[in-house]
Amino acid sequence: MQVTYNEDKRKLLSCLCHGAIFFSTTLFSVGVPIVINIISDDPVVKSNAKESINFHFNVWFWATLIGVPIGVLSWLTFGIGGILFFPVVAFGFLLHWGLTIWGLLSCLANSEQPFRYPFIFRLL
Repeated sequence: MQVTYNEDKRKLLSCLCHGAIFFSTTLFSVGVPIVINIISDDPVVKSNAKESINFHFNVWFWATLIGVPIGVLSWLTFGIGGILFFPVVAFGFLLHWGLTIWGLLSCLANSEQPFRYPFIFRLL
């Protein structure tokens, strides 16, 4: 028996999963894809939720790995280090937001296939 899923619901839930990363400075943003993963029975939505959770972990990992040394250097040099490393931080935000927008557009354009972020490690 073929099971069909509501395409609009699939797009909405998948976009909510990927869009939650825009609120990644608040730790509850990862809760959105976790809850959607628990309550949804759609395999594409579940896959998008897991990918979003993995992306959250990657963003937090790289922000900590790069941001803490830049913050310490900036503090030690009275702000000069922060100014010097501004392009690195700006590139990080562009990459973070760019990949998220790519994920959102991909979910809207092709709701039959889950989106996979390139260059991330996957815990789930």
